[in-house]
Amino acid sequence: MAGLGSQRCASRGASALLAAALLYAALGDVVRSEQQIPLSVVKLWASAFGGEIKSIAAKYSGSQLLQKKYKEYEKDVAIEEIDGLQLVKKLAKNMEEMFHKKSEAVRRLVEAAEEAHLKHEFDADLQGLGQSDGTGLTCYDGRHYEYFNAVLINERDKDGNFLELGKEFILAPNDHFNNLPVNISLSDVQVPTNMYNKDPAIVNGVYWSESLNKVFVDNFDRDPSLIWQYFGSAKGFFRQYPGIKWEPDENGVIAFDCRNRKWYIQAATSPKDVVILVDVSGSMKGLRLTIAKQTVSSILDTLGDDDFFNIITYNEELHYVEPCLNGTLVQADRTNKEHFREHLDKLFAKGIGMLDIALNEAFNILSDFNHTGQGSICSQAIMLITDGAVDTYDTIFAKYNWPDRKVRIFTYLIGREAAFADNLKWMACANKGFFTQISTLADVQENVMEYLHVLSRPKVIDQEHDVVWTEAYIDSTLPQAQKLADDQGLVLMTTVAMPVFSKQNETRSKGILLGVVGTDVPVKELLKTIPKYKLGIHGYAFAITNNGYILTHPELRPLYEEGKKRRKPNYSSVDLSEVEWEDRDDVLRNAMVNRKTGKFSMEVKKTVDKGKRVLVMTNDYYYTDIKGTPFSLGVALSRGHGKYFFRGNVTIEEGLHDLEHPDVSLADEWSYCNTDLHPEHRHLSQLEAIKLYLKGKEPLLQCDKELIQEVLFDAVVSAPIEAYWTSLALNKSENSDKGVEVAFLGTRTGLSRINLFVGAEQLTNQDFLKAGDKENIFNADHFPLWYRRAAEQIPGSFVYSIPFSTGTVNRSTVVTASTSIQLLDERKSPVVAAVGIQMKLEFFQRKFWTASRQCASLDGKCSISCDDETVNCYLIDNNGFILVSEDYTQTGDFFGEVEGAVMNKLLTMGSFKRITLYDYQAMCRANKESSDSAHGLLDPYKALLSAAKWIMTELVLFLVEFNLYGWWSSDMTAEAQKLKQTLEPCDTEYPAFVSERTIKETTGNIACEDCSKSFVIQQIPSSNLFMVVVDSSCLCESVAPITMAPIEIRYNESLKCERLKAQKIRRRPESCHGFHPEENARECGGASSLQAQLALLLLPLILSLFSR
Repeated sequence: MAGLGSQRCASRGASALLAAALLYAALGDVVRSEQQIPLSVVKLWASAFGGEIKSIAAKYSGSQLLQKKYKEYEKDVAIEEIDGLQLVKKLAKNMEEMFHKKSEAVRRLVEAAEEAHLKHEFDADLQGLGQSDGTGLTCYDGRHYEYFNAVLINERDKDGNFLELGKEFILAPNDHFNNLPVNISLSDVQVPTNMYNKDPAIVNGVYWSESLNKVFVDNFDRDPSLIWQYFGSAKGFFRQYPGIKWEPDENGVIAFDCRNRKWYIQAATSPKDVVILVDVSGSMKGLRLTIAKQTVSSILDTLGDDDFFNIITYNEELHYVEPCLNGTLVQADRTNKEHFREHLDKLFAKGIGMLDIALNEAFNILSDFNHTGQGSICSQAIMLITDGAVDTYDTIFAKYNWPDRKVRIFTYLIGREAAFADNLKWMACANKGFFTQISTLADVQENVMEYLHVLSRPKVIDQEHDVVWTEAYIDSTLPQAQKLADDQGLVLMTTVAMPVFSKQNETRSKGILLGVVGTDVPVKELLKTIPKYKLGIHGYAFAITNNGYILTHPELRPLYEEGKKRRKPNYSSVDLSEVEWEDRDDVLRNAMVNRKTGKFSMEVKKTVDKGKRVLVMTNDYYYTDIKGTPFSLGVALSRGHGKYFFRGNVTIEEGLHDLEHPDVSLADEWSYCNTDLHPEHRHLSQLEAIKLYLKGKEPLLQCDKELIQEVLFDAVVSAPIEAYWTSLALNKSENSDKGVEVAFLGTRTGLSRINLFVGAEQLTNQDFLKAGDKENIFNADHFPLWYRRAAEQIPGSFVYSIPFSTGTVNRSTVVTASTSIQLLDERKSPVVAAVGIQMKLEFFQRKFWTASRQCASLDGKCSISCDDETVNCYLIDNNGFILVSEDYTQTGDFFGEVEGAVMNKLLTMGSFKRITLYDYQAMCRANKESSDSAHGLLDPYKALLSAAKWIMTELVLFLVEFNLYGWWSSDMTAEAQKLKQTLEPCDTEYPAFVSERTIKETTGNIACEDCSKSFVIQQIPSSNLFMVVVDSSCLCESVAPITMAPIEIRYNESLKCERLKAQKIRRRPESCHGFHPEENARECGGASSLQAQLALLLLPLILSLFSR
């Protein structure tokens, strides 16, 4: 037993020793894990790589040579601090003059149109028929008149003869109109598909408006920068100059109706507050409710940003379509209108209609809202959509509206019965409104438009030709926009418009609106008036409307890409506060809306490089109003180098000589010379224009003398670098592996030089510095990305980056390095230029791995190497993106997604900091219940088809009208609801990361579940890069990756309601024409007279139904 006890003791002792050994081994592993990454070795690697890569970047970019050349001129230049207030006032004055020229062109059209109509005597027998007289002019023999129909021009029948209204119309590509085929001698006319193009009212209007051709051409001669000019008739036709051919859509339809355009509605009417009452009693079931919904939707189309509205349904009770907005009105911006449209789909009919309750509520809302001072403070109206009214409700009108009749009543009788027509017409006529009957979906649009003519009467009688300017918009319905969309993206523009009135004495009290004339002003034309070189590297100009919406701003993103570029639904109503979101109290926005002149400062976080990087800086904002328009202008200047400008001086001869170098180019989107003023200059590049101007060969050229003088200076100072680059390229021993491919420079004046060290066909990145590479070239909005980032780097150091692709996976094969050139060795020095190179990523990475194999031991045996399986080595930039990794697929990824635990520790230690950013123009994926029926109602072709089916149903059996309608239209209104994933506007929050400049090196240990993970981070000298060496034996999987993925900001119902109710400060239009004592209120409508004409229009569709 003693032996057994001894054995047990020995066994326990052995076990204890084994446990101790295991514990020691485990502790040893931990100790080794903490100590296996020597800081000194990583520092050696970082120093070796930094020295090597800076040597390459400096050598091939020529940065030291260029810095030396600018230093030589240091004593000969004058440095000035930019006076932001004077600058913004000058820019506003330039814009005012430009806008005035456009509005004067429109005014001349108004005068010509009113004079032509005054002289014209309406001919009811005038027909749109006839033949060409062979001269290219339209014919008129007293009875027949042929005009150029934009759809039919140059069309022939099977025998080769021109169609009626479609004779030969000469079209030729014109570079001023983006090389579209146009006729700059004549206009042509578009008539909507649902209108009869030979109707006497239309033909008479087309005939007298032909006199506008001379004015169109004269306007274009006076101001060659003008683009499209047009006249939109109240009858529905659209005369456009220059003439262009229109093509129907795939359904053979042209849905464009000029009277639905914002420029038309704004010019024709004054701002208005509107309450829409919709009858949802039991008698409104079936087709009637469908027509009522479409009528509401069409009314919403006619409301703009200066209008306010609400929608109330009624039966025995009142129901606000949006319960949150009980008792108030909201601004008719696109977001609010779409919100209400979504609620319209949920309406259903039941019960008895109690119109008196609804009318009382509507009058009270309008009165209360008017007293708040928040609405239009101009016209007010109640829109009543119902299938009948059993009373005239004169006691209600007497209580609220008589005798002043400040609230107009517009009544829409839905359905074919006329039993209640008299009551509804009386209500409209007794309250200065209009009555109309809508029997089919095809009737809706034309009948809704009638109310606009009524609201325009006071303005017409006053003969007040108010100039209106629209917010920025993209009109993709016009043929020129459709043809440009594929190649250049859709064009953002504003329109200046004025109403055209009848001046015939016998029509004065009727206040007849003839139409609206207008011309488009592309936003890029505004940017041409802004001298980007005066705003500095990060500076920019922006403009907003009286509602605070952006007219132009470099952060406005109106398009999104999903297969092809598309407009965001709410792109035209992006508020300034949504891009300058750091101004939480709207100080800047409200001052600009109120047309103040002043200054405002704040720290901003500006994203660059597709939103993945952030620059933190302090901006000074200067702002003032643009007189004669509803717009206000702002200028943002970044503090530091952004507030300073310098003037150099060289002779014209010196500068011209150096501008002749083949490697020189200038920013195409900057205006050195105005090449739009004269047609013979339009083919000139800016560089060609400058050369002609300086040589005195084109005295008519207007150029910016100050800017050109600075261009000459930069050309002279930077000229030696061309010979320097050439000598490097000719030395075959240099760059033998062709790792460096491109060297480039840019100066503050938009001058660029580029040198290729390899053949153009051998370039790894074929798009770099090309016109399509918007991020990396000078454009109207910003300096190149490599220039902007270099300017924020410590002078003398390089910023390295890999370009991000637009796809979800970033697999770049090149690295860009750039550095800034400063005039003085101080923060106030302006950054005069930036230079850089682009090299192969494989070449760059090879240099890194070579450096990471070095060690200081005398025997050559390194204690650690990036080749070891126990460590992972990375090269990341100051925003945390990986440039080098052993796993090549991680290139371009965010470091936190690969090494979440280490990134989290770096954030905790302060080596990196997280910056929270917001995107109020984001698009998020959402699952929506949808059927094609909802969209079908908005499609003109489907609406007509639906109406045709309904007519056929009536012909078959009148008594069961609605049941058969449901059978006929089952493909449109009875589709099962299905989930559909769509992109919807949303707000998102997302992080960006920036390294702390003062921290050069850090070591750390991370306590994980069963191990300790060590790492070392070391800054690469003279760069924005960091080497990170991480212990790979400890996975630390318990720490989640850190991503940069945006998170949608979701608002609960209470917050949604508050956001709907919230109304930011806005400025009302200065003019208001709500009423006029001479107005003839007897012109207040009648039953629809379109049914016979409609039947003729629908006959082909009806026949097509039987052929299916």
